[in-house]
Amino acid sequence: MNITLNGAPHAVPREASITTLVTQITGRTIAANGQATDGQKLGVAIARNSEVVPRSQWSATALADGDTIELVTAVQGG
Repeated sequence: MNITLNGAPHAVPREASITTLVTQITGRTIAANGQATDGQKLGVAIARNSEVVPRSQWSATALADGDTIELVTAVQGG
């Protein structure tokens, strides 16, 4: 299935959820509550078709062919 991720074409498996995508991009395992299972902060926010998806809904939010996803990471510094 094809989506647009941060303005670029990106393939994901059929029936992928936002959790699937975040795991694919970050290489980290994500629990059903949207938190990384390693206990470290993810520093990631997701918008699907211009609507922010709360972490608690990542695993229940299925991606659809043609979705536009913006994945934003927090950067610390000055």
